[in-house]
Amino acid sequence: MHQSAEAMKRELDEGATNAASLAQDALTRATALNDELAAFIALCPEDAQHAARESDARRVEGRARGPLDGIPFAVKNNMDVAGLVTTCGTAMKLAPAARDATVVARLRAAGAVLIGALNMHEGALGATNDNPVWGRCQNPLRAGYTPGGSSGGSAAAVAAGIVPFALGSDTMGSVRIPAAYCGLWGLKPTAGRLSSAGLAHLAWTLDAIGPMARAPEDLARVMAALDGFDSGDPLSASFPDGQGPQSLAGLTFGIPDAALLDGCEDAVRAGFETFVDGLRERGAEVEVVSIPNWTVATLRRACLLIAEVEGAAIMGDRIDAPGLSDAFRSMLRFGRDAGAIKVTQAYRVILETRRGFEHAIHSLDGFVTPTVPHRAFPHGDPVPANQADFTTLSNAAGAPALCLPLAATDGGLPVSMQIMGPAGTDMRLIRMATSMSDMTQVARWNLQEALDPAFR
Repeated sequence: MHQSAEAMKRELDEGATNAASLAQDALTRATALNDELAAFIALCPEDAQHAARESDARRVEGRARGPLDGIPFAVKNNMDVAGLVTTCGTAMKLAPAARDATVVARLRAAGAVLIGALNMHEGALGATNDNPVWGRCQNPLRAGYTPGGSSGGSAAAVAAGIVPFALGSDTMGSVRIPAAYCGLWGLKPTAGRLSSAGLAHLAWTLDAIGPMARAPEDLARVMAALDGFDSGDPLSASFPDGQGPQSLAGLTFGIPDAALLDGCEDAVRAGFETFVDGLRERGAEVEVVSIPNWTVATLRRACLLIAEVEGAAIMGDRIDAPGLSDAFRSMLRFGRDAGAIKVTQAYRVILETRRGFEHAIHSLDGFVTPTVPHRAFPHGDPVPANQADFTTLSNAAGAPALCLPLAATDGGLPVSMQIMGPAGTDMRLIRMATSMSDMTQVARWNLQEALDPAFR
């Protein structure tokens, strides 16, 4: 199953496989690995096989719905799937969802085959996916290490070769951090670009649903299926967006001042410098750019407070109900009890940072940073305070941000780079990232070869 969606489609078109076989392979691999991997909260084998048989029938009749028809996928368990409980990674006693979230419905309409719902950090409020209810999700690249979070199950399922793409949600980096730790491509779309109807929000102000995949071309296909205004989502918006440049020559990228990289692991900093050199070698201009009003730690703390405050508002009286861990409950209580002055100050930090980013990005094709200042770390180790320092900026700005994997110069776990763009330029970012696929450190990264033997 260690294939991209593009490779699966090619085999389907050539008759080398069929959707029923792909679905069964995904279900079999998920079942075989899940006791150790803990990527899935629920599987839906009957629905998956039914959808796969329908896909095969369409293909035989020449009615395939497009490039995702027959391709297996999975979604984070904070998105509604009809008939499954949307647990949000908690032990709360809840009824099954009555209907699919819009993103799930749109992927099904494109013919993609849903195989299950994925593990996540409890309540989407954390970035290790050490879940007290559904299990400590493992990083397929190194057993005993975190896959990141809060969409850790999504990254683990893709990296382990169970599905070629999965959906996660991103509040302060929860798609990009796990994608980075697991050696994947990930996208946090422009705010409002993908419908959040049927998403159990953590923070309306910051949340975005986004895909992670084994290849940038798969991100483009998934975004094409999901894109579009949804009247059922009050936050939904439409964004015209071209396909972007065919090469990097003549593009202008901003990078942060070197002082902002002081907290980075040596391998991450080396990867960043190599990546920037690669951009220049391909004809791009690279310049140091200061984002007005962006103070990294101040913004991170402001966004975390707003996540706790809005999370508490959404949970309401359920904060004190059974089914939540003490750690998650205490964070929600902190948000519930935060004073109006603190909350107002946090919103102001976010708005001023957004204004500063918009001012800086209008003259750039992209702003490049490491995705995370460090690589994946062992479960049980202290969680680095700076984990979301670079990712939080795009949530505050409502801007798209794409992350891509690089082989580390020391030969260890991968590092990851992030490219942010102006609002609405999601597909342009994907096109630019595709042009970066042949850069030395990007091309050297081989996900399948890097897997821990326990998950091969």
